[in-house]
Amino acid sequence: MDVIFGNTDLWGKALGNTVLIFFGGGVLALMIGIIVGAMRVSPVPIARGVGTVYVNLIRNTPLTLVFFFFIFGYPQLGLPKLSTTVLGILAIGIYTATYVAEVLRAGINTVPVGQAEAARAIGLPFGQVMTLVVLPQAFRSVVPPMMSVFIALLKNTTVAAGFSVLELGAIRSYLSERGENALVVLLWVAAIFVALVLLLSWLQRYLENKWRIAR
Repeated sequence: MDVIFGNTDLWGKALGNTVLIFFGGGVLALMIGIIVGAMRVSPVPIARGVGTVYVNLIRNTPLTLVFFFFIFGYPQLGLPKLSTTVLGILAIGIYTATYVAEVLRAGINTVPVGQAEAARAIGLPFGQVMTLVVLPQAFRSVVPPMMSVFIALLKNTTVAAGFSVLELGAIRSYLSERGENALVVLLWVAAIFVALVLLLSWLQRYLENKWRIAR
């Protein structure tokens, strides 16, 4: 326990940055993923094409290279300067959005076609058909795979450790400089991630039970 209580400053900052990257990246991934997922099933060929290119391009690029572009490439574009933590959120959010989009697309395909056709028959445009009829049902059917995406997102936050972001994946090197046992530190990091994943699993069961009753 001395590894924790003797270095609360580093543990607090590392855990805080991990949670920040997770939530920031998760919100960004949901926002982009919903848009791209809707584009993937859009009746407009151009929208489908753009969504397909985005998913195939980003998803097939290693996450490390996406981080590399944002950390080292973004500053060369002359855009407003951002911290490495914010750039890490952008990298992991844009990358994870492809998986969110594909999970949502699979959920959308589980909604009976007749419901969308009935919504269009009463005059609803595509946007309202998606937001009022299709997406609410799609979200209910994709809770388990969507939570798996966010669990993967949580673990992927450790990639930021290789780009000078102090989070749980990087704390071993910082504590090694203070003379702490690296193996003990890694065991504590693993325990924290297990606890966070269990929390997400509990949230998954809660949402499944809640929306199962709502049906």
